[in-house]
Amino acid sequence: MPHPPVTLDAAAASCCAPGQAMDDSAARDLAKVFKALGDPTRVKLLAMIIASSAGEMCVCDLTDPVGLSQPTVSHHMKLLVAAGLVAREQRGKWAYYRPTTGALADAVQALLG
Repeated sequence: MPHPPVTLDAAAASCCAPGQAMDDSAARDLAKVFKALGDPTRVKLLAMIIASSAGEMCVCDLTDPVGLSQPTVSHHMKLLVAAGLVAREQRGKWAYYRPTTGALADAVQALLG
C-alpha cells in the first residue's frame, strides 16, 4: 500500500523552541525527506527534474543520465514521491515527475526552528 507523501506544515516547521527536542512524529517526517536525499542517484534525479525546462520529466528520460535501468530509476522515484519531494502522474505506460513546492524548504525550516 503506498504511503502518503510527507507534508510538513507550519506547525511541524515550528515544532520546537530553540534548545528543545523535536517530537518523534516530526523527527520521523524529517528523516524521511533527508533519507530520500541520502542517495547520490536520488539527488541527481531530483536536480534533473527541478532543472527541466518543461517543469517535469518522464521516467524514460531519467534512465540514461544516471546509467540505471528503468525499474531501478522507478524505485528511486518512488522514494522521492513518498518523501513528498516530487509528484507522479501516469500517462499511458510512462510516469512523469514534477518537483513539489515546499517539501525541502519545509524540512530545512523545521530544523532551523
